[in-house]
Amino acid sequence: MNNITVLLVDDHKVLREGLRVLLEVEGDITIIGEAETGRQAVEMTNKFHPDVVVMDISMPHLNGLEATRQITRKSPSTKVIILSAYNDDEYVQQLTEAGAVGYVVKHSGATELSKAIREARKGNAFFSPSITKRLLDYYRRSDAKGRPDQKRDLSLTSRESEVVQLVAEGQANKQIAAELSLSIKTVEKYRQQVMDKLNIHETAGLTRYAVAKGIVEHNLREKILS
Repeated sequence: MNNITVLLVDDHKVLREGLRVLLEVEGDITIIGEAETGRQAVEMTNKFHPDVVVMDISMPHLNGLEATRQITRKSPSTKVIILSAYNDDEYVQQLTEAGAVGYVVKHSGATELSKAIREARKGNAFFSPSITKRLLDYYRRSDAKGRPDQKRDLSLTSRESEVVQLVAEGQANKQIAAELSLSIKTVEKYRQQVMDKLNIHETAGLTRYAVAKGIVEHNLREKILS
């Protein structure tokens, strides 16, 4: 079998370099690229079509959730594995719904991540043991009720979530328009759609929403909440 091609996505260069060394020692895994934002991950996946993307959640410009959603939609043959320090139920649920086939917590060993990559290549799912237990508990609760848990608010579209993240990061409409290759009027339209959908009427409120939902990058959440 040919080597498994992998794209590493994390905004910390040191972590990416460490993962590259650990994974390429395995012999059957080849790192074909590294991305430091979700947007770069989407672009590089479209260009290189890796077998597996190892994705962080908290990144600037486009977070791991939206990047996963876009990658699985545009490149369905590419499998996404989440590698994150977060293991909250809501993160796991949203990311699996977005199309991720695996979720590995960062304190796991390199062997666990390697196994997740190999299983993803085969078309199988793989989750860290702690995540697996919580997923089983979630589906047992859902089965007992006869329906999935209904906790989520009105969901935003992928583009709306992108706009919310950039607003929360402090970018003006002109900057957002340049980042997303949209007109300023279109950005204004998206902002208004989001505010109407969420019943939020000021930028500070959108920022608080992004913080609460984990849309913004981790360091920004700490800064806003401090």
